[in-house]
Amino acid sequence: MILTSRSYDEYRSMFDLTDGDLTGVTLDCAGGAAGFVAGAAAGGAEALAADPLYASGALALAERLPVDLAKGYDMISANRERFVWDWYGSVDRHREIRRAAGADFIADLRRRPGRYLAGGLPHLPLADACVDLVLCSHLLFTWARRFDHDWHRTAILEMCRVSRGEVRIFPLVNMGDGEPVDFLDRLRADLETLDGVPSECVRVPYEFQRGADRMLRVSAADSG
Repeated sequence: MILTSRSYDEYRSMFDLTDGDLTGVTLDCAGGAAGFVAGAAAGGAEALAADPLYASGALALAERLPVDLAKGYDMISANRERFVWDWYGSVDRHREIRRAAGADFIADLRRRPGRYLAGGLPHLPLADACVDLVLCSHLLFTWARRFDHDWHRTAILEMCRVSRGEVRIFPLVNMGDGEPVDFLDRLRADLETLDGVPSECVRVPYEFQRGADRMLRVSAADSG
């Protein structure tokens, strides 16, 4: 997968986050090269991120990031009709935001490496109920053609295990064509009836991939 970078402000919109949502400890999973942890710290909030890529170290990721960002820009440019530009305002602004977020990530990773955990779903290197909120961006559902219903269920239950409060997942459509995930309704039903984990689909004030304007809000406090 391409190493991507998203800004703290993007996270605020993607997950409809308020200041009250960030009063506890927030986990970004899988964090990639996002600037969320750095931005949260700048705003006085506590956050950490998990991603298998962090095992590569800051130097390797700093070398890889510009290449992967360029690949992402090329993909977006070749499929511009699949994207909505209202939030960013322009293609150039989108690139500027992503470059700045990547720079924030690399700087924070070098300064505070302990906030970035080398690990990923469906098994996180964290204790039970150790964070208050888990955010999962562009992994679950985005790659639904690669990861099936059972993998998603296991991954969601794992995020619920480490959270004292909620799990929020964005977006809820497939990568590329933006088509709905065919097992989403069945997955939500299984989580509620078999695992006691209720969820709801919530519209958010962010849309970049066309049709991707909803997140899944899972009540982790009811799990286990």
